[in-house]
Amino acid sequence: MYIIIVGAGDIGTPLINIATRAGNEVVVIEKNQEKAGAVASEYDCLTLNADATTKETLADAGAEQADAIISTTDQDATNIMVCLLAKDFDIPAIVSVVHNPEHMDLFRQIGVNTMQNPQQLIAEYLYRAVARPAIVDYMRIGEEAEVFEITVRDEAPIRGKTLHEAASEGILTEDMLVVAIERNGEGDPITPRGGTTIQAGDLLTVYSGKGADPEVTDVFGHFEDQTPK
Repeated sequence: MYIIIVGAGDIGTPLINIATRAGNEVVVIEKNQEKAGAVASEYDCLTLNADATTKETLADAGAEQADAIISTTDQDATNIMVCLLAKDFDIPAIVSVVHNPEHMDLFRQIGVNTMQNPQQLIAEYLYRAVARPAIVDYMRIGEEAEVFEITVRDEAPIRGKTLHEAASEGILTEDMLVVAIERNGEGDPITPRGGTTIQAGDLLTVYSGKGADPEVTDVFGHFEDQTPK
C-alpha cells in the first residue's frame, strides 16, 4: 500500500516503523524539522518537513495515488484539516487520532475512521493490568462489553466441563461466549464447539456483554482478583 502518515510523534513514529517493516510505500509529513530529520535517517520512507494542512503538501506527498492517510498529530484541529483535504484527493482510507471525545461526531460526519484519545486507552489498559490482573489482554466493545483473554485455573467452575455443559448449568451466561482456546502454547488456537471440554491452563478468548467483572472472572477460577479500592 501507499500510505501517508502525518505526524512523527509518540503515535506516528511506531506507526511508521510498523508500516515500513510491512513493506508498504510510506510518505511521512512532519512539521518539526528535528523529528522529520530523525525519521528520514532511521526509516526507509520519503519524509517531508512541511505543513500537512496545505493542499500543496499533500500533493507533494502523492495524495492522488495514496491508498490511505493516517493523521496522528496531537491537535484535533490539524487532524480535521488533514482529513478534509484528504477527502478532496479521494484517498480511499482516511484515519485519524481524536484526542477530545467531543470532536468524534465531527470526524464521523466527514467520513473518517477514528481512534479516540490513545492516551486514555493506554491509561485504561494500565489500570486494568493492576485492577484485574487475571486479564491478559482485552478490548472494549461499546459501553460495557469486552473481549478479553484469561487463563483457566485448577479451581475454576468451568474446568472439566464442555461448553454445552457450562452453558446449561449457568456457568456461562447468555451474554458470555468463548471465542478461542489456546492450549499448551502449541499450534493454532482451537475453535470452540459445544462439545469442547475446558482444561486447566487453557488460555481463553472470551466475549462478555457486561465486561470482565468479578462474577465473570470467577468462572475461570480467579476468585481473589478484586478491583483495588
